[in-house]
Amino acid sequence: MAKAPKAAEYRGMSDEQLALTLRDIEKHLFQLRFQSATDRLETPSEIRKARRDIARIRTVQRQRELAKQPKEAKGATHA
Repeated sequence: MAKAPKAAEYRGMSDEQLALTLRDIEKHLFQLRFQSATDRLETPSEIRKARRDIARIRTVQRQRELAKQPKEAKGATHA
């Protein structure tokens, strides 16, 4: 894979682009894990990079989800 985008670059993507990128990185992570299990993985750090990219994308998706919620729901506390 090419150089991984930073969180700011993920924030610039649309929701559809994020979902497609997430799916691609998850496929890549699966392939890396398979290579690791068969002792063919050349760079073990790629697994860590893929996992971090997945976490970045999911964080951006969650931030957008929370931003769409009404303001009243954010301030509610449990009594």
